[in-house]
Amino acid sequence: MSSEKVRNTVSFVFMCVFGLIMIYPLLWLFTASFKTNEEIFGSLSLLPSHFNWDGYINGWKGSGQYSFGLYFLNTFKLVIPTVFFTVVSSTIVAYGFARFTFPFKNVLFSLMISTLMLPNAVVIIPKYIMFKNFDWLNSYLPFIIPAALATHAFFIFMLVQFFRGLPRELDESAKMDGCNSFMILVRILLPLSKPALISAGIFQFIWTWNDFFNSLIYITSVKKFTVALGLRMALDNSTSVAWNQVLAMSVIAIIPCILVFFFCQKYFVEGIATTGIKG
Repeated sequence: MSSEKVRNTVSFVFMCVFGLIMIYPLLWLFTASFKTNEEIFGSLSLLPSHFNWDGYINGWKGSGQYSFGLYFLNTFKLVIPTVFFTVVSSTIVAYGFARFTFPFKNVLFSLMISTLMLPNAVVIIPKYIMFKNFDWLNSYLPFIIPAALATHAFFIFMLVQFFRGLPRELDESAKMDGCNSFMILVRILLPLSKPALISAGIFQFIWTWNDFFNSLIYITSVKKFTVALGLRMALDNSTSVAWNQVLAMSVIAIIPCILVFFFCQKYFVEGIATTGIKG
């Protein structure tokens, strides 16, 4: 056997072992959702001795007057507008930074990038006070309105890098055909920016879907709880926790993120690659 075949075999075995280690927690999460509490904590076996579907049935019903169906609906009401407005507003701002020249452009861009260095814990109190004065608490407006105003500097920077990699000759050709700035963005740049836009949408979808801290701060009514808050509410310390129900709802909660990623994986990988190379 040649040395190249040996290296390929070793690399393949290593990747298989590493992949199994990475996916094992998800496998355990799925199989443990079919176990009872006694088997979860009393057995090291990955597969359950008897598949118990009560975790999914009772878990979906919820522990109070609201089911997990409502929590999922609330989460979609929060996530979809947030993702849409984030992509739209970030695209417009990134287009301005990448293609136009205006006073204090570099200063404003530097200030925008500097906001990435601020941890959420530093700004959470001023944001809470501001949203309270706006009477936005216990609603989804603290998530949707900032997204519409392009407050996510990470996505603006990512799209700026992508727009800078697109030849300016495209803009000049479009201007010769009578296109204005808005038409250039919509008809020329956006079709070419599909990978970057989908990448930004995937990032924002997963981050907003999994967000627990901000939802806990701004949402107080159980009727408006998201999936993350619903899962936490299921861990009632006053009674024994039915862990198979919590794990079952956790499995269902990660399905939308997995589906979004795998259906858009081609554009996601392409978008990350191009925003990293160009610019």
